[in-house]
Amino acid sequence: MELQSTRTRDTLLVRVEEDRIDAAVAIQFKDAMRELAGTAAGRVTLDLGKVRFIDSSGLGAIVWVLKFLAPARELELANLTPNVERVFKLTRMNEVFRILPTAPDAANADTV
Repeated sequence: MELQSTRTRDTLLVRVEEDRIDAAVAIQFKDAMRELAGTAAGRVTLDLGKVRFIDSSGLGAIVWVLKFLAPARELELANLTPNVERVFKLTRMNEVFRILPTAPDAANADTV
């Protein structure tokens, strides 16, 4: 599971560099997110712009990240592709997560 992260003053931006978050990679996704976000302060934004498919295991892994960060830190999602957005709407997870239309600009951030 390849993730790229950048930090700004108050946000850890994590870009998923895979086209799927499914049962085959859900555990690796959770482990990678635990490592990246475990010591980060502030908000975490998950950029799903490259993800074309997500199944229930992938959705569960993202919910796990939300619970891992709570209550001290917020997880927001950004840049959802149409198929992924459809899954979030069908499961009503769009009511649980703050979803941004685009990822925050991290042009001046440091790559982690």
